[in-house]
Amino acid sequence: MLFRLPLEALVLLIPTLVFALSFHEFAHAWMAAKCGDNTAARMGRLTLNPLAHLDVMGSLMILFAGFGWAKPVPVDSRFLRNPRTDMMKVAAAGPASNILLAMAGGMILRFLNGTGLLTEIILILIIYFTRINIALAVFNMIPIAPLDGSQIFSGYLMKHNPELAWKIQAYGPQVLFGLILFGYFTGFSIIWMVMEPFVSFFMLLFAGIAI
Repeated sequence: MLFRLPLEALVLLIPTLVFALSFHEFAHAWMAAKCGDNTAARMGRLTLNPLAHLDVMGSLMILFAGFGWAKPVPVDSRFLRNPRTDMMKVAAAGPASNILLAMAGGMILRFLNGTGLLTEIILILIIYFTRINIALAVFNMIPIAPLDGSQIFSGYLMKHNPELAWKIQAYGPQVLFGLILFGYFTGFSIIWMVMEPFVSFFMLLFAGIAI
């Protein structure tokens, strides 16, 4: 999965981002196993160990370009009990897991912020932990392949417009990469323009913090 992060925050936030990405991919593997496909489990992906999920090139891109990705969890639809809807469940499990983490971070902020129990550095880390997980969930819900939102949206379209569903999967990666490069070189991110209202809403909802 892909994620965009300000370069100046990377040193402080790398452990947080690594955990968020690993938990995201673990959730995909867990849901796939619940739906009948143990492919990811057999390949050692049903774990929170970051070494099982991080992609070498994706990790280097996080360090040097400010965005990156983890290894996609393999899913064999032949083993799913209901391939179309189960693939939608597997795709949705990743963003849902990050929302759960964000809710946990937000609860800590709501209950402990201002009590003196959190040092400044811990407070900053929890704020970014919450924000990163929200952003990761929102980003992956964009209906462009290979993001999770495309699997969810295409699962619905396959029943009503299979040709459009195929085009989303076939051309999505080029569109996504083009949008990322456009934002990187121009400083104007169309993706963030779409994401920002949702990230701000959930940050205020979970943590009571406006960004």
